[in-house]
Amino acid sequence: MRREDIERLGLNFGIEIPEKRRVGHTEFLGNAGAILEVKRASPSKGDIAPDLDPVELANTYAEAHAQAVSVLTEGNFFKGSLRDLIAVADLMERRRKQGEHTCAVLRKDFLLYEDEIDIAYRCGADAVLLIARILEDDQLVKMAKRAQSFDLQAFVEVRETDDFRKLQIVTEALGDAAAKTIVAGVNSRDLATFHTDPLIPAGVRHKLPAKAVFESGILTPADAAYARSLGFTGILVGEAVAKNPPLAKDVVSSFESGSENARGQFWKKLAKQRTEHKATKKANPLVKICGITRAEDGLLAAELGTDMLGFVFSTTKRLTTEEFVRDFAAKIHASRAPEETPLLVGVITDPNSPEGKTAIKLAQEGILDAVQLHGVAPSSLACHREHEVRSDLSQAFPYYCAARIGEPADFEYVATLRKNGEPRILLDAKVEGIPGGTGKTIPESLLLEKAGDLPLWLAGGINPENAATLINKFQPELIDVSSGVEDAPGIKNSEKLQKLFAEISASK
Repeated sequence: MRREDIERLGLNFGIEIPEKRRVGHTEFLGNAGAILEVKRASPSKGDIAPDLDPVELANTYAEAHAQAVSVLTEGNFFKGSLRDLIAVADLMERRRKQGEHTCAVLRKDFLLYEDEIDIAYRCGADAVLLIARILEDDQLVKMAKRAQSFDLQAFVEVRETDDFRKLQIVTEALGDAAAKTIVAGVNSRDLATFHTDPLIPAGVRHKLPAKAVFESGILTPADAAYARSLGFTGILVGEAVAKNPPLAKDVVSSFESGSENARGQFWKKLAKQRTEHKATKKANPLVKICGITRAEDGLLAAELGTDMLGFVFSTTKRLTTEEFVRDFAAKIHASRAPEETPLLVGVITDPNSPEGKTAIKLAQEGILDAVQLHGVAPSSLACHREHEVRSDLSQAFPYYCAARIGEPADFEYVATLRKNGEPRILLDAKVEGIPGGTGKTIPESLLLEKAGDLPLWLAGGINPENAATLINKFQPELIDVSSGVEDAPGIKNSEKLQKLFAEISASK
């Protein structure tokens, strides 16, 4: 459709544009921060803010101290135009002359031709989006070089495996200029299906240059903090702030006040593990064997291919000790290559209990890869002790959340966790008075009705007899097994473990 429009209307789409650039230049993502969009509609959401005033909205973004404004100039699905780009660039020039905070301006469109870079420059853009997925190697290089000739940044969007090959090619082609010219962005939204997955950017951050942007799926300030925890230099936020401009200030502040931290390191490690798992085991889910109290059980589970091992730091029959976990961690790391070593997780139900504090300490030291907050809200980790300043422990150690599910209302808590920036949530069967390891399953009708589209992490009552059925029915990304492979609480049965993994491999 775009090619047809260009053939009919020309590269300026019938819009009168300046003969030469009339505004100054602001470096795109010169500092870490948020890129906020002037966006009326999208292919996935339809109308978002069809009546927005681009100048008024961009001014709100500038007042919120966004680092850049992304202006959609595509008309068919985003209802934007080059007029919006010109107007926003002119606004930033006025703010520049008045000594006010100025945002860089990004032209976001399905750019296909080098001459479109010239047009973007004349209209006042400081950067242009180049989508690797839709450009051939040579054309991507030519367009990036054209951008560099105008001192514009090329914002190269990647996601698929071949996109990273293209990014490498264009980086090598630009040589020393690449560091200044190229900013890479990874889209958490699949442009083919429109589904978003916040683990996609986590899994590829290590493949991106220093300046990298987390695109799509940022709906709350907590989402922004999550992206920052992964080490991204910027976030690209569209729908959330276009629909609700006052949110811009909180999103910007949350990202800029955050930092790369242990929580982000865990999610990057998990995402990388998931990628490697998919490459070798394809549709099979990740597996966590929980309630480890004997070294031989944990080592056997690792040999069979488990991805995570859980150690319970709660006063149940599966309670472990600090000494055991330290010894086991040393033993398994000494016996296995890093890429073949399961992630070690401490399960807690009370962060203020002696057991919970022990697990948190082990995670802070790196003995445990993460803490599973089982029925514990991350907000409860914000604590203070006598004579100490209030601190947010949730940023001091890696964790993920588990929610206990027994009725529809329990999914309200799951929704709250998602809004709190949690990329994955383990769903476990709820049995009153027992925190976990009950052998009970979540009612299937609840999962079918309420689970939503986030990849499913499933616990509760999974055993060698029902694992294949549950996998085939729900396609979980991860299954968590404890009592289903035991002779007694904390005592795993080797035959049951072997049968479980055989059934998982046989599932289709």
